[in-house]
Amino acid sequence: MPIHPSRQRSTRGSERPGVQQAEAALVEHYPRLVRLAYLVLPPSLGRHRRVLAAHAAVQRALPGRRTATAGPPEPLRTRVPAQGRSVPSPRNPAAAHGATSVYAWVRLRVLRTALAYERRPRWWPARIPAPASLRPALPFVRGLRLLPRTGGAEELALDRTLSTVSAAVRAAFTLRLLEELTDLEATVLLARAGASDAAGAVRAAGRLESADRPRTESLLRSAEFDPCTLQTRPSDLLRRRRRLRTVASAAALCVMAGGLVVLAAENGRGGPVRAGSVAVDPAALLRTAATEWADTSRVDFTVWPARGDRTQDRNLLGRALRTWGHTPRSVHVSTSPGTLSVPPAQPPRLLYAGEVDGAAVVLFHDGGVRVVRYAEPLTGAGAAALDFARTDDADVTTGAAVVISRRGDRARFLLAPWVSETSTRDLLAPNAPARSLKVGRDGVTAPVSHPSPGRNCGSWPVMQLRSSERIADNHSFLLTDLGDLAPVHLTYTPLPGKGAPPRGPREATGGPALLSWARTACSLRALRGSGVRAVNNWAFARQPLPEGGTPADWVCTRADTWQGPGRVLVQFLQPTASLTAPGAVVADRPDTALCSRFGQHVLAGTHWRAPSGRWYVLAAGSRAVNRIEVTGGVRGSAGGTTLAVRAPQDAQVELKARLRKGGTLSAVR
Repeated sequence: MPIHPSRQRSTRGSERPGVQQAEAALVEHYPRLVRLAYLVLPPSLGRHRRVLAAHAAVQRALPGRRTATAGPPEPLRTRVPAQGRSVPSPRNPAAAHGATSVYAWVRLRVLRTALAYERRPRWWPARIPAPASLRPALPFVRGLRLLPRTGGAEELALDRTLSTVSAAVRAAFTLRLLEELTDLEATVLLARAGASDAAGAVRAAGRLESADRPRTESLLRSAEFDPCTLQTRPSDLLRRRRRLRTVASAAALCVMAGGLVVLAAENGRGGPVRAGSVAVDPAALLRTAATEWADTSRVDFTVWPARGDRTQDRNLLGRALRTWGHTPRSVHVSTSPGTLSVPPAQPPRLLYAGEVDGAAVVLFHDGGVRVVRYAEPLTGAGAAALDFARTDDADVTTGAAVVISRRGDRARFLLAPWVSETSTRDLLAPNAPARSLKVGRDGVTAPVSHPSPGRNCGSWPVMQLRSSERIADNHSFLLTDLGDLAPVHLTYTPLPGKGAPPRGPREATGGPALLSWARTACSLRALRGSGVRAVNNWAFARQPLPEGGTPADWVCTRADTWQGPGRVLVQFLQPTASLTAPGAVVADRPDTALCSRFGQHVLAGTHWRAPSGRWYVLAAGSRAVNRIEVTGGVRGSAGGTTLAVRAPQDAQVELKARLRKGGTLSAVR
């Protein structure tokens, strides 16, 4: 039976193949190798540069000409446990063709090159990012942008999750799922490719893996991660034309003045980055037609029309662009976490220009990555302000509003053109009806109270919006202001039903969702100003309390940021007569995949005092848990998803859970 190419060890030393053999393996498995490189490369390169780098990594994998006459390597005798052997699958063309060990050798070369993009030389200072010149060179494509086809929400979630881990973890994740390597084989291959902690990367990849492995594999094989099936788009044509004219003029001046050496020396001094003349030219601003949002499959900031009564004010727009291009020290600058305040690289899109609350405000969208707000006072000598927020991959809900003015405890929002109904409600008054919110013809709302950042949490105002019937996503959703330009989308995942499949997040506008948020809304204060994109309340367990008590709920509140990493708060909601009594936060974990699609299993515990005065250790796990054990200051176990054991108030305990499909789970802290 042919050995799966993924199960073969890379050839070594004398086993190096010749050019012809390596080229044959490379051409036969080219799409597979390019996809592997694309998934390992850092997403920070951007989709266009990442595509080019993936193709370059594979094409540079050919050996040198000195091995061109070498004969084909002998097949390796690789010991594979009986349970590890598999019949070649149609999903894996390399296995079906019985590839030789040449494939493994080429794959190792590709991995080394892809991992090098996140590796700095040993002599380079650790605190200083390595310059692009120290990385492998990219192919050069002029006049075109090459992009993989855009996937759905699941592919986007997977891409965000992978962007939060290192290249070695992404490589291990891909080798396990697409190359079908065991943990040991992946560890050995990563170590040979130059990963500093190969075993740790494989363990981290295992924690990322979803319970629905076949579904995750299909996502990795989707067009979202296929750098061989591409869309082409032109780069900025006007900018390119003007750049060519500028280069030609500069070259002529250099020849006439004989100043080429002087210019080269000047460029080598590494002065501050400044925007090009086109990027700060008001005439070059991009503007979207007023009805384009209703006739496109991409509903985000790129289809917002330019609104406001000063969209034709060249002086205002010019000041805003020049301030952004070269920010004076007198301008107050704020950035949400993970957002760069660099000048625009190309003409941005104009979203708004008008007067709001005594200030002239201009709102830009910069190439799908940032929203930038410029504000200057209409009277007096106050300083201008420049605010940056990350908004890449926004959608119908997360791209539905932007803070356009904030004064005191109130804020105004500019709403997306697809918002058809607007109202406000208080999360701490779940039974009160929503109140209508006035919106001007320019899309700017009346002032909306925002939650107090102080200790007092007497109310939690949110906006309830409904998308237009002109797009398929016609539904209501909640947004709350946590101090950034982009408000936060609130969702809710209900308790798992008996025998029902796992439930996904849904809009937090129904009765159970509002009751859940009424008891957890005040915990959102810990997330202010942290660049949060969306927060989901997942009711993962309901536990009957000891001594015949009313059941209590366990909720995992997960905050996803625009950068990708998430923060988790696990809250214990014990029974109470109050609809707004806050839950007890029993665990707080930053930078984790827990309580997301890629971290579907969770276990948590707390100490609880019964009305009788007795103390217990309580624990609860998600639906895949079938047994919980407690050790340490007290010992006990229980089948199912919950546990309750008598224990002293200060007992130090360890909690472990077993999963139905095998494996163990430690309690989150």
